[in-house]
Formats: sequence, C-alpha cells, structure tokens
Amino acid sequence: MVAPRERIFNVPVVVLAMVALLGVIHAVFVLVLTQQQATEFLLLFSFIPARYDAAVLAAESWARGWGAAVWTFVTYAFIHGDLNHLFFNAIWLLAFGTPVARRFGPSRFTVFFAVTAAAGAAVHLATHFGEMTPMIGASASVSGAMAAAMRFVFQRGGPLGLLRNRDDEAYRVAPAPLARMLRDPRVMAFLAVWFGINILFGLGTIAMPGIAQTVAWQAHIGGFLAGLFGFALFDPVRDSHVFVDPQGPQSEQSSH
Repeated sequence: MVAPRERIFNVPVVVLAMVALLGVIHAVFVLVLTQQQATEFLLLFSFIPARYDAAVLAAESWARGWGAAVWTFVTYAFIHGDLNHLFFNAIWLLAFGTPVARRFGPSRFTVFFAVTAAAGAAVHLATHFGEMTPMIGASASVSGAMAAAMRFVFQRGGPLGLLRNRDDEAYRVAPAPLARMLRDPRVMAFLAVWFGINILFGLGTIAMPGIAQTVAWQAHIGGFLAGLFGFALFDPVRDSHVFVDPQGPQSEQSSH
C-alpha cells in the first residue's frame, strides 16, 4: 500500500481568499479607478485620524463622516499603497495567518483579522489624533496573527515545538499561559526583535524595503497586543487540555 503523500501547499482557504481579496482590491485601486475616484475611495475606506474631530464629522456627509468613522476601523486594512506594500503583507499573512487560521477556523479567523485591524487603528488614532494622512495596509492584522501564533506554535507537539508534529493536531495543542510563554527564550528573542524593528521604523532609523510611505508602527503594536492578549477570545481549544512546558516535563492545567 502506498503511503499518502504530505501536502506541499497547505494554506487554508480563508487565508488564500484573504490574500486574493487584497490583490483584487489593489488591482482595482491602481488600474481601474481614476485619480479622482481613487481619492474618493481613500476618503471613504482609509483610516484618517482627522475624521474623528467633531467639527469634521458635523461638516461631512454621512458616508464620509459617521459611516466612515465606523467601517474604516477595518476597511483600511484591505488597501495598499503599492505592490511592495501588498507583497510584504501578503507574504507575512501567508506565513503567520496559516497556523492561526488552521487553529481558529475560517469564521473565527475572519473576525480575528477584523478585530486586530480595529485595535491597530485605535492605537494609531490615539497617537495621531487630528492628522489628515490616511493609514492603509493589513500590517496590524498581520502583527496580530504573529502574536496569536506565538501562543501555540512553540509548544511541545506544536508546529515549531521541540517535539514538533506535522498533522492537524500540531495546531490544536494547548496554548502557553502568558506567564510561562514570556519566560521562553525563543519567544523573548522574537519579541525583542519585533518590537526593536518597529521602534526603529518609528524613529526613522531604518526603512521598510521598497516602501516609501511612513510606517504606522503604533498600529502594528496595537494589532500585536490585541492578538497576544485577545487570543483566548477566539481560541476553540478549551482549557481542559493539559499544558506541556516546552522547557521541561512539568505539566499543569493551561490558562489563557
């Protein structure tokens, strides 16, 4: 009997659909819309901190004002400035969205994407209130997926654990309690690099390759923290699973 071959292309359909949607929206934005239509599109769907000034809301139509003030907390994440911006977010979404989507399932993952986008927008608003520059891009949601993946991928039996597993059970291991996770040197190294790079982006010390726009690093951090601390709200793996410490044989009941 021939053993079944391992799947090479194992990206969940919801992640592929998300990447495809980002690509279609960018194609329409760049290739179909006129300059005037593109400007109107940004006014309706990008996240603009100045929109939340009471005087601006009172002066604008419902769509540009109160309506956009609600939906742009999410819709901005589906717009990208150029192909480089789209490419980098798509690659990172494929890398980190895949394990999270395999664990959460399509519905939870879609809501998780929207919630982390909104968290990134909220932090950006708090730090850029009154600014006219629109914010676009899926980076906050990608950052949220990175943080969520950290909660389980390094676990023993997980996809990146010391005793890693290649089947679907690798994505169902009990999540690491935050207190223990933050003592894992691999996690701490990842956090140090990730926060360090974002701070350097914010200070203008380094630039993202191929991207000329200012990096909204505060939104990245907002999405990341939402994914890290809001993980339990989306996780379908219940606390009855036994947590196995990747640093040793001790086990205990897991808690999010």
